[in-house]
Amino acid sequence: MNTITTESNSLARLRLLQLVSPSLPVGAFTYSQGLEWAVECGWVTNADELSDWVDDLMRTPMARLEVPVLIRLFNAVSEHDDERLAYWTRYLIASRETKELRTEEQNRGRALAALLPELGIPITHNQQPLIKRCQLTGFALAARHWGIPLPEAAAGYLWGWLEGMVLAGVKIIPLGQTAGQRLIAELTAVIPELVESALVLEDDEIGASCTAQAIASSRHESQYTRIYRS
Repeated sequence: MNTITTESNSLARLRLLQLVSPSLPVGAFTYSQGLEWAVECGWVTNADELSDWVDDLMRTPMARLEVPVLIRLFNAVSEHDDERLAYWTRYLIASRETKELRTEEQNRGRALAALLPELGIPITHNQQPLIKRCQLTGFALAARHWGIPLPEAAAGYLWGWLEGMVLAGVKIIPLGQTAGQRLIAELTAVIPELVESALVLEDDEIGASCTAQAIASSRHESQYTRIYRS
C-alpha cells in the first residue's frame, strides 16, 4: 500500500512538471503582462529592478488573488460544484485590470480547453465554456484530475508564473541567463510562505490591485514595437 501511494505521489509530481512546463502549448511564452512596456519606459532596467517588479507581483495579485482563486477552483472541481466553479471563474476574469490581461486569460484558456482532452482529461459540458474563458480553471481541473495535492499545485502554478516572468525580463532588458536563474532561485524561496498564506485566506479577503502593472499593460496595448502579445 505504501509503495502504491509513493508511486502515485511521484507520478502526480511529474504531471505537475508537465502542467507548468513552458513547452505546454498554451502560448505562455508570448506574454509579459506589462513588463515589456515597463522596460521600454525605464521602470525596469536591471536585475535588481526586475527582482523588485516580480516580487511585488508575487506578493499582491498572485498571492492574494490568483492562488486563492485557484484553491477555490480546485475545491469546486473536487466537489463537482459547477456553480462555484463558474463563480470563481467569473471573479478572476472580472479582476483582470486591463483588456490585454483579460484577453491573455481567454486565449490561454481556449488553448488549454483544446489540449486537456488530448491528455486524457475529460471536460464536462458545463466546464468547457468556463475553461475557454479562463486558463486557471483548466489548470485546476487538470491538477485535480491528475491527483496533484492542492498545496503542490498552487506552488507549481506560482513557480511557473515566476519562471515565465523572469525569462521575459531576461530577454527584454536584456540580462544574462545566469542572472535570470539567480533571480528564480532567490524568489522561489518565498513561494512556500505565499502559498501557506493563500490557503488560509477568507473569501472576502481575496483581491489585489497592482497599479503599475495595470498602467504598463494598458500602455503596452499601443506600444509601437513589441515582441510580446501582452
